[in-house]
This record gives sequence, C-alpha cells and structure tokens, in this order.
Amino acid sequence: MTAKTTETYPFQNPDSPLDERVNDLVSRFTLDEKVNLMCQYQDEVPRLGVGAYKHGTEAAHGVAWLGEATSFPQPIGLSCTWDEALLRKIGSIIGDEARGFYARDPKINGLTLWAPTVDMERDPRWGRTEEAYGEDPYLAGKLSAALVQGLQGDHPLYVKTVASLKHFYANNNEIDRGTCSISIDPRNKREYYLKAFELPFKEGGALSMMTAYNAVNGVPANVNPEVRDIVKGEWGMSGFVVSDAGDVTGTVDDHGYSASYKEAVALTIKAGVDSITDDHPRFKEAIREALADGLLAESDLDVALRNAFRVRFRLGEFDPERNPYASIDESVILRPEHAALSREAARKGVVLLKNEGGALPLQGARLGKVAVVGPLGGIVYRDWYSGTLPYSVTPADGIAAKLSAGDVVFRGGTNRVALRSTTTGKYVRLGDGDAALAATAVDAANASVLETTDWGWDSHTIVALENGKYLTTNDELVSATSTQIWEWFTKEVFHLRRTANGDVTLTTWNDRPVVVDADSGALRVVDGSKDDAETFAVEVIGDGLQEAVEAAASADAAIVFVGNHPLVNGKETIDRPDITLAASQERLIQEVYRANPNTTVVVVGSYPYAFPWADANVPAILYSSHAGQELGNAIADVLFGDFNPAGRLSMTWYKSVDQLPAFLDYDIIKGNRTYRYFEGEPLYPFGYGLSYSRFEYDNLALDRERLGADDVVTVRFRVMNNSDVAGEEVPQLYARALRSRVKRPNKELHGFRRIALAAGESAEVTFELKAADLAFWDVTRDRYCVESGEYEVMVGASSADIRLTASFAIDGETVPPRDLYRATSAANYDDYAGVFIGEGPNGGDCVVVDDPSAGAWIRFDDVELGEGAGANGVELVAAAAAPAAFEVRLDAPDGPIAASGTVEGAEGAKPAWRAFAAAATGASGRRSVYVTLRGPARVAAIRFLK
Repeated sequence: MTAKTTETYPFQNPDSPLDERVNDLVSRFTLDEKVNLMCQYQDEVPRLGVGAYKHGTEAAHGVAWLGEATSFPQPIGLSCTWDEALLRKIGSIIGDEARGFYARDPKINGLTLWAPTVDMERDPRWGRTEEAYGEDPYLAGKLSAALVQGLQGDHPLYVKTVASLKHFYANNNEIDRGTCSISIDPRNKREYYLKAFELPFKEGGALSMMTAYNAVNGVPANVNPEVRDIVKGEWGMSGFVVSDAGDVTGTVDDHGYSASYKEAVALTIKAGVDSITDDHPRFKEAIREALADGLLAESDLDVALRNAFRVRFRLGEFDPERNPYASIDESVILRPEHAALSREAARKGVVLLKNEGGALPLQGARLGKVAVVGPLGGIVYRDWYSGTLPYSVTPADGIAAKLSAGDVVFRGGTNRVALRSTTTGKYVRLGDGDAALAATAVDAANASVLETTDWGWDSHTIVALENGKYLTTNDELVSATSTQIWEWFTKEVFHLRRTANGDVTLTTWNDRPVVVDADSGALRVVDGSKDDAETFAVEVIGDGLQEAVEAAASADAAIVFVGNHPLVNGKETIDRPDITLAASQERLIQEVYRANPNTTVVVVGSYPYAFPWADANVPAILYSSHAGQELGNAIADVLFGDFNPAGRLSMTWYKSVDQLPAFLDYDIIKGNRTYRYFEGEPLYPFGYGLSYSRFEYDNLALDRERLGADDVVTVRFRVMNNSDVAGEEVPQLYARALRSRVKRPNKELHGFRRIALAAGESAEVTFELKAADLAFWDVTRDRYCVESGEYEVMVGASSADIRLTASFAIDGETVPPRDLYRATSAANYDDYAGVFIGEGPNGGDCVVVDDPSAGAWIRFDDVELGEGAGANGVELVAAAAAPAAFEVRLDAPDGPIAASGTVEGAEGAKPAWRAFAAAATGASGRRSVYVTLRGPARVAAIRFLK
C-alpha cells in the first residue's frame, strides 16, 4: 500500500515506460533511505509516497503462517500429479489468497512469495524432500514454471504475486548446510542442477529467487557471481534476488569466507543479491561501513533497488487502479472452490504402487467391517511450511464416510504405558503446568497413562491421556502442555532407549537427559550425555500392536497407515537417518497382514521409502504425501474407486541406502544417481504409478528421421484405454544418445502429459523434441554441444516401462580433440578420483586433493598432443599448503610418465597461486592425459608449453 504524498513525480505516471518510472523513483531516494530499503522489511518513505513493504511470505503449498488458509499437498505430492494445468490452478488460488491476506494487512503480509522450492532431489535422505518437485530437472522445472505462472498471473505488465524460487543452488542436504561446500563440476552444474531453475525463469517468468545456505565449489551461494552472470545475465531474470535468512551472517560466522560483515554484504550485493534477509540493524550498519570503506558504491545500491522496485511497480503498488488483481480482498480466502481443488490435488497426487489380483478398489457394499490401523490413520499432520488448516479430514474419517456407521474401527497401533522410576520406585504423574511430577504413592493408580508413538530411531512423541496434550519441555522441565507438534524446534520429541533388561531411558529432542528431581519429583532436564538419563520401568497398559492385530483379524479388510511425522527425524535442519519405515511400522504391517491377508498399506509421507517386505507380500500399496485438509477424503476416494489413481513417482524409490552413494556426493554422473544414470533395480522407478484402467500404446511415428542442430522432431503415438474403467494416463517421452564422446544418461525425460480417457477411448499424443534439448555441456569448449550421431526416443508409462521406441539422427557437431596447449581449467576434466572442486584464482574453480596421503588424479580425454608435445614442458597453475607432487601420465593413472614436478608449499589463509613447470618427454598422438597428485595440492589449470 502506497504512503500518502501531495507532490507529483514522474514515477507516478502509469503511462511512462516501466524502467523510466523505476529509475526516477530510485534516483529520488537519499543514500540513507537507500540503505534502509536494502533489507527484507523495506522502510516507508512518506515524502515519496512509498509504503513499508515486506519481502517474503511462505507459500510452499498454500499461504503459511498468516492464519487459516487453503492447504494443498506438499510439493513432493504435487510433483506426483505430473499435471501442469493443475499446478497453474493451485498457484492462482495461492496467489488469490495471498492477495486476500495482503488486503488484511499490507505491512506484514507481503506479495512476494517464497515458493516454489526447485532444488534437485538427487538423494531421498534430504530432510526437506517434502518441499521440492523430484529428481528430474525437466519435470521439476515444468511443474515449478506452471506454479509460477499461476502465482504471478497472466497480465502482460501487472502481477498477482511474485514467486521467489528456492534455493539457488545444489541445496539437497541439511547436515552442515550452513558450513559445507558442495563440489559441482561443469557438466553436473549445467545439465542438472541449473536446469531446474532455468525453466521457471524462462518459461514461468519468475521474478524473484532466494540463494542457499551452502557454498558451491568453495563460494557461499549468496556471493556466487553466477547469480549475476547466469540468472540475470544468461537467463534474463528481471526481478530481484533475496538472500536466505541469516545467509549473509553465515558468510562470516559459518563459512568463514569473509572477515567482516561489511565485506560479506558488499560481496553479496555485488554478486547480484538485492535484498538482505538478516538482522536489519546489523546489516544496515554493515552497508554503511562498506560504503564508507569503498567496498560498495551508491550505484551498487541503485542496481539492487531498481530490481526490487521494478517488482513492486509490477505488483501495482503505485497505480492500483490499473492492476486487475488489486481488487482481491479478504473474502477470497477459503472459498469453497479452493477446498474442492485441494481435494482434487490430493487425489491426483496419490500413487498406486501395487495392486496384486485387483485388491483395489475396495467394494464398500461387500465389506461388513474395515479395520483402519496405524499412527497415520487417525490424524492429519502439517509440515513447517504449511498454513493453519481450516479443517482436516483424517483417513479414518474419509473411509468411514464411504461405509455405513459402525463399519470402521480405528486402532493407532500405539502403546499406552505408565513409567516408574527405577531410582525412586515412584510412578510418573504429569502436571498440567510447568512440571511433570512423580506420584506420592508407589502404586500404579496415580500414574499418568501415556500414549507413545514410535517414529523410529528412538524418537517418540508422547501424549498424556488425562489431558490429551503432548509432553514437551521448556529445556528445564517436562510437562504435558503442548496441543500440537509444530514449532521450529520439535520439543515434543523424546528419545526412549531400551536398556538390556527392557527398561528405558528418556532424553529430550536435543538429547539432553531427563531425570527425576530428588526434592520435588519433577522431571527435570539437565546437562550431560544420554547415559546420565533416568531409567524407567515401562508398564504396558494397552498393547497397541496387539489391539491393531485383533481389529484386523476381525475385519473383512485392514488398511494400515504408516509414514512419517513431518517434523520428526527428517525436516529442515535434520536429514533422515535411513529411507526405511520405522521398525515398529514394519512390524505393524507384517503382523496385520498375517492376521488378515486382505490388507492394504497406505504410506503417508514426505519422502520415498524402502519397504521390500511389504512390496513382496502385501497385495495393495498406496502412497500419498501429507496432503493437507482433504487427505482423508482423497485417500478414501482412491481406495473405494471413486477416483482412479494416476499419480506418478517424481523420484526413484530405492530398495535400501546401499544403492546410494555417500550422502554429500553431488556428482550424479559418476555416482550413477537418479533414474538417469542408476544401473541397479529400484523398488519403484521414476515415473511409476499404476491405475485401475489398462492402457496400451501403439503407432509411434516421427515426422523426420534426420535433424539439424536447430531442428525439431514431432513425436506422435496413440494411447488406448483397453479396459472398462475410465481413467487417466501419463505418457512420458524419454530420449538418449546411442553413442557419445562422454557418458550420457541412460534416458532423460523430455515430455509428459496427463490425459483422461473413457473406457475404450484412444487419443493421439504429440510431443515436440528439439535437437538442442539433447545437448550436453562440452567441457573442452565451455558451451553446449549438439553432438552428431544416432539418438533414440522412448515412449512409455514410466522410466522403466518403455512401450515404444524409434531412432533418428542429428547432424550436429563432432567435438574436436582437446587442445591442452591452451590453458585448461582443471575442473574441466573428463573423469577424476580423490578430488573435489574448490575456489580457484580470480573467482574460478580448482580441483583440491581430498586426502593428501592418498593418490588422486584428473583425466582429460582425446587430447591431441601432436608429434611431440610439450617441448618446453608442462605448466600447472597450482597452490599447496605443503609441498605436493604431481605427474602427467598417459592413458592410465599408472601409465607412462610424460612429466613430473612439485608444487611448492606456502602456508596462509588464502592459497598462493603460482605457475609450476616440469619438463615433458614422450608425449605424442591422441591420448588420454592424467594429472596425478599427492599431497595437499590445489590445481586451477594445466597446459603444455610449446
């Protein structure tokens, strides 16, 4: 909302070109006003009619943290819809409701929304898997672009809201996220990690972006010049970039990259970040210091503020009468049609993983009794970025609505217990206030009855049944006072660890020991290790597993709901310890199935899981993300056939973590990560999902069999619903190079479409595939290359279910031999061992020996050395903290030595980059060249000297 002013300025003329208005406004700010406009909460400038404004409202799957709002499935669930049109509708509704909250309080409820998260999910152990759109950059990019289009609207100038893409880039781990540096070589960067961001900028028109906490190749994300050079330069992003909360502080305090806040903020702004999401007083002062010391110029602030205010102009702030979205008011929030779309999205995101013998859909008329069991069956959880749910339909409620009254029995499978201190002999009795008190009597009559839910890996949540509240802690005492599990720190988690004799010890969310106070009997939290915790005997009052088994045995069908709590064992700041279900949930599935073979398992979760036993034994399995207010209705609709499932997995589901490389290994090419390179057999492949219908494919045709590098091939085929059930299918187009100079994907997604077909109906599906889409990043020339050769298109129902194939040729380029007589970046290797990528001289990359005591090498293929290379030797631009040896070898890491030398050591805070030369002999012809390294070496470049 614009502040009042009585004067008229050129920037207030809505008929003037946008950039003229922006430039005029920014030119009128004083330097002090400019400084005060550089942070997330922008100050009011009354004399110019500029109102206060906040950058950043969370909206991952609905407006969050501002009150009751329509809730959609988690983004990982939305990605399973494979439905761009649906994502545009959802984005539009989120944008509408954000406008409604803005109308309620424009100073607090901003219109720049921190969504979507488009980070590549190359590893399912990431604690924030729920927030993003899968492992494939094309799928994630397309769905994100569609959501962005919905959020921002379709007016040529004005926008409904602004989408801020998160988090640029290589952000797929929580462990050490604020201190780690991710090693990304040029091919992984260009072909994978950047691709997901490129599409929502180029196709979606996203007007904002947030940087990440991690560093990439030694450079913290907020000072990475690729923000300026690639996002704003190559991709033409015209909006503004915001740092993540505390990002700039972390440049100093966590990464140790900058010596002072003034240096950090200067580097951040110069790299292309336009708005600082850190402590405002501290960083306004840091900006002033940077200006005074010449680290920043006023013109640097002008660039940033032009980017930020260009967006505010497009939001219609300065001429609301012309903005078609300005009239949206509070009445738009929670409209009935929004709830209907929430249910549609939740249904479309359900993935049918197994349906042996037509176990599903359930026939409600034939079922006398259904047992709903499991910890996810009677509740709807929200994650950290969820809004406040206006209502929630649990799975048990949704199923009960499909059946007659009394036909559903719910058992959570959770135990009800009493705890007795083995030190005092007294039972725990919980107060409603600040303390949990031990009962004065030693008998169980006065004990609190506690319902415990085991989430695996010793993590439990505990409810005191006398008041129905969760146990929590203020970090001093334990009490039963929490009505929900939803805060930044999940203090309702307690670690219960079994001792050898079956007793348990109790520690808090952050593993501090809980003891019984000798004087008051209160459960007190103390400093120390988990070994210092009080030991309690557990007396089982109600055996949840046995109750679940008994309910299943007496029912016509059993439905087991398992999965995760979104804030336990995997969330922002916490990565998952494994990809399995909790051991207690695995046992629940097995015991219920043994009691009733007519069992269906429903996994409600934020990530992929590994459950080979259930896959091998249970006849029917469904997956849904935590899907918000309509979760129960959506799952029931699918279970009983009121909705035919067509969700598809957006990530590979592995059989175990043994099929995954090290968690922090981001090299998907060498590590054979994701469906693109994975060579093993997954539990469920990328793009997989079953239906109650049966679909067949035929008549694949290409409109041309040979393309130039700038050409497009049209791919046509027919999909038929050869069943008596109407349904939706998601045909998927993949392609691959049959031969290449470099390692290429086994297949990669280039098209998908969700189509509805009536029983017996068929449809022709058409995709266009550009030859340019099949380019790879040529490290020998630092650019994309469309390689000449044979290619194959593959059409099917998943990445592993290919129904039709056809080949075609491209007349493109042949990569010329490498010229190592030119200075060549060491990071432009073809292969490597024992190195990672760090920061080199002048902002470039270098390779760093990972273990100085072990051997390491980098390889350059197809090098033309001529008749006798390196008459004047070989030169490395390198640095080392201590002397390090290098050798240039031919054909293999232990092949013939062409040169050898030493990188002299030089201690210091920054690497001392120098050129080191060595005589070369015996190098000729077309060869692979290895540079082997031993010692603490960093190598930025190599070249042979003529």
